[in-house]
Amino acid sequence: MTQRSTNYLLFGVAVVVHLIVIGFVLIVIGFSYLPESTFQLAKESRLPKWIALPSGLDRNDVSIEMSYYIRPWGSIAKFSLQASKQRILEKVDGKVKCGHPIQLRNPPSGFAPDYPSYEIIVVKGTTEIIEHRKPEPIFYITDDPAVLKEISANGCG
Repeated sequence: MTQRSTNYLLFGVAVVVHLIVIGFVLIVIGFSYLPESTFQLAKESRLPKWIALPSGLDRNDVSIEMSYYIRPWGSIAKFSLQASKQRILEKVDGKVKCGHPIQLRNPPSGFAPDYPSYEIIVVKGTTEIIEHRKPEPIFYITDDPAVLKEISANGCG
């Protein structure tokens, strides 16, 4: 092999390595800014404790959208409080405490496999338990004492 062909080979390897690194960085950045999934708070669910309704509005006047973002350094949930016509009133970010959805050891009957599932979210120092009852784009805030007890015993709460 000549010196010239060795130089071309080394240059080609360097280009491939740089493309791989750039691709990895773009994937990480993309995952950081594109939601993994998005949900709406069920109309019959209470609002999370960290959401304060502006004066003049009640629960029926607003909706909350939540999106999960999976990042290499930990997952987050972004919440958006919206009034009619999608007017955004408030946005908050929360930390997802466990690296996976939590299932109850003895789930109630009548649910799809792997449901209900729960996520522990902390926003502004306040913890809420998010409940996903079935595979749909709806979530609930739960205050069920049995669920809270089991999640605390799980080690993630």
